[in-house]
Amino acid sequence: MLARSSLLFVALAMLGASHAFAQAWLPPAGEGSVSFSYQRIDNTGHRLTDGQLLPVGQSLDMSLYLEVEYAPVSRLSLTVGLPFVFAKYTDPNPPHPPIPYLPVDQCHCWREGIQDFSFSARYSLLSEGWFAVTPIIAAGVPSQNYNYRGEAALGRNLREIRVGVDVGQRLDRVLRNLSVQEHYTYAFVQKVLGIPDNRSNGSIDVTYVFKRRLAPHGFAAWQVTHGGLRLGSLPPSDLVFPGEVNTPTLLEQHDRLLRDDNFRAGGGVSYSFSKMDWFFSYARYVSGTDTHAGRAISLGVSVPFSLKRAKQ
Repeated sequence: MLARSSLLFVALAMLGASHAFAQAWLPPAGEGSVSFSYQRIDNTGHRLTDGQLLPVGQSLDMSLYLEVEYAPVSRLSLTVGLPFVFAKYTDPNPPHPPIPYLPVDQCHCWREGIQDFSFSARYSLLSEGWFAVTPIIAAGVPSQNYNYRGEAALGRNLREIRVGVDVGQRLDRVLRNLSVQEHYTYAFVQKVLGIPDNRSNGSIDVTYVFKRRLAPHGFAAWQVTHGGLRLGSLPPSDLVFPGEVNTPTLLEQHDRLLRDDNFRAGGGVSYSFSKMDWFFSYARYVSGTDTHAGRAISLGVSVPFSLKRAKQ
C-alpha cells in the first residue's frame, strides 16, 4: 500500500559498515580494505502514517555490495562502493487502491541492476587511543536511469549529499575491550516536484571484543525525514488515504517522496582471521510511519591490503 522508500540504501548504510570494529578510528596511512557483502531485506508489510502495521505489499530485496576503502595519508580515509540489487514483489494480492498495480510488480518476477555509486571521505579530527571524532562527507549518485516506481524498483534514483560525524569511545574503565560508537548524518536529497525530502540518520553501536578476534555487537538506528509526503491511514484517522498524495502527478512520484520515519534495532558479530574479517548482522524494523516493516540480514568478508612502500 505504500511505495518503495530508501530502505535498501539505509540498510546498506547501517549494516554494510557494521563489520568494522572502529568506524570512528581510521586505518593507518597507506592501508585499506576491500569488502564484499550480501544483504537480504524481507519487507513484510507497511506502517501507515499513524504507525499502524498492515501485512500487505510484501516484497524481497537482495543485493551484492562491493566497497573499497583506502587511507592515502594520515587522518584521511576514502571509500567507494556500488551495490547490485535484485527486487521482487512477493505478495499474491495487488496493492490496495489508490496505489496502481504496476507491470514491474504484476509479473512477480525478479528485477535486477546496478543501483547507486557511493563515495565518502572521512577525516580524523581527534584520534586518541580511547576516543575519536571523525567528520564524514558522502555522496550517492545513481549509476543509471533505473526504474523507481513499484515495490520491485531498484531504488529512488535520486542524487544526495550527506554530511555527519562518527564518534567512538573505548570503555575499558567499565569493561575491558568494550567500545561504543555513535553515528549521525544529514542528507541533502535531490528535490522532486520542488518538494523537500532531506533526512537525518543516526545510530549507536556497542561492541565487545573477545581475544582480539571475535566481536559481537548490538545497535539501534533511526531515520527522520525532513519533508516528504504522508500517504494517510485507515478511517477514522485524521489523515485518510490518499493523504497528501492527492493528485495523479504526486501519485506517480510518491515512491520517492514519502516521509519515511523509522526505528531499527539488531545485532551482529565479526571474526578476524589473519588475512580477512568475516561479519554478520541482523536488523528488524521496530516502528515507524510511512515506511516498510521487515527485517534484514547482512553477511560478508573484508580483506585488508597495504600500499606502504617497503623501508630500504
